[in-house]
Amino acid sequence: MNYQADQLLKALGVTQNGGRAVRSPVDGAVLGYVHEAVAADMHEAIERAHQAFVAWRVVPAPKRGELVRVFGEVLREHKSELAALVSLEAGKIASEGLGEVQEMIDICDFAVGLSRQLYGLTIASERPGHRMMEQWHPIGVVGVISAFNFPVAVWAWNACLALVCGDPVVWKPSEKTPLTALATQALFEKAVARVRAAGMALPENLAQLLNGGADLGEALVDSPKVALVSATGSTRMGRAVGPRVAARFGRSLLELGGNNAIIVTPSADLDLALRGILFGAYGTAGQRCTTTRRLIVHASVHDQLVERLEKARTQLRIGHPLEEGTLIGPLVDQASFEQMQSALQRAREQGGVVTGGERRLADRFPQAYYVEPALVRMPAQTEVVCHETFAPILYVLRYNELSEAIALQNDVPQGLSSSIFTNDVREAEQFLSAAGSDCGIANVNIGTSGAEIGGAFGGEKETGGGRESGSDAWKNYMRRATNTVNYSRELPLAQGVRFDV
Repeated sequence: MNYQADQLLKALGVTQNGGRAVRSPVDGAVLGYVHEAVAADMHEAIERAHQAFVAWRVVPAPKRGELVRVFGEVLREHKSELAALVSLEAGKIASEGLGEVQEMIDICDFAVGLSRQLYGLTIASERPGHRMMEQWHPIGVVGVISAFNFPVAVWAWNACLALVCGDPVVWKPSEKTPLTALATQALFEKAVARVRAAGMALPENLAQLLNGGADLGEALVDSPKVALVSATGSTRMGRAVGPRVAARFGRSLLELGGNNAIIVTPSADLDLALRGILFGAYGTAGQRCTTTRRLIVHASVHDQLVERLEKARTQLRIGHPLEEGTLIGPLVDQASFEQMQSALQRAREQGGVVTGGERRLADRFPQAYYVEPALVRMPAQTEVVCHETFAPILYVLRYNELSEAIALQNDVPQGLSSSIFTNDVREAEQFLSAAGSDCGIANVNIGTSGAEIGGAFGGEKETGGGRESGSDAWKNYMRRATNTVNYSRELPLAQGVRFDV
């Protein structure tokens, strides 16, 4: 495939007229230009969003869903172009770029169905002649801060649910992936125009995008008119965002670091496990929050599995992400490469045996950072193993008892995703039990990477506790009201309290 960034941007409705140059991690070439906003622009955008909220919150939810339905149509029409831009700007291989846009389409479908299912409860009242119930109402402006590795899907997870729940969205994307954000915004505006042309009135500024630096994020986090801040990124970022939002009694939805493990038991199907481990550890060049960072293998199958992994690792094709057959694209930038090399050096110092990890294709792509995936045999779960390095590094540990493996898996600060490969139902159930994995995602016989949009996505501990996408994650974007209606002619108090005059 031969995609030119300027042609893609034009096809997606993005107009280029100067600004900061945006370079591709694929080859270092300039993809386009982006104008950056400042904090004052963010304050104005939030005020516009608040005015939109006043109008949008009273639109019936199924009508709000119609906008998201049409947005899904627009995404289907431009899936290949947006996916190619994701690959060029974030470095994802072609199938992963397409998969990310498909994830946006899927969440549109989910949100449209949800727009007719924002259910509350009817609750039995202890007082005769009374009805008690819960309702869910729109919460207000939702701020979204997204990361480079899922430059468009994370916004869609939040925005599609927020919109059907009655909330306008203000988006501050990663500074590393502003063009895909501009393209997504242009496609959303196309959906808005299509809905209006069909006769439906829509408020202005239901979804706004501001590219820029940390000052924009700080303004979004600190604004009392932003009811919910959904932030995806590092644990370090979350430590800054969470307390600042809490200080003004706002809500935050944090999707932070992961240090995900796969446990392989003696009964496991090693062919199945090998495939799950390879994509889990090395897909997206290790730049997923759900990447498999640790492999905990029973001693009886350790050497056999590691030997097969080592052979398979060297057969993974590294190259331009849009070239057919490529499985490993580039790291996002030089800083990521240097962090990977630092982690591998620390692993050696802590007793690890490292294979792979070297830079590749520097002669072809001197301004890009392609690396050979690394496999590191560790004697124990040392400091470097407990730290998340956003790169294709897989640390391998061995165990003898399943309880030991589960303890190793849980003994890290992060708690996002986890997996076990086993054909023993008792082992699977132990892993999924309250005494098993402490992660927000626990899988059996599949890897740690990826999650269907029907399930709530997120994790515990330093992962932040937030949940996005499916299940009942929509409740993040709404406020709950408990209502009691007295249809009798009496006024009894609850709990038998009497206050007669």
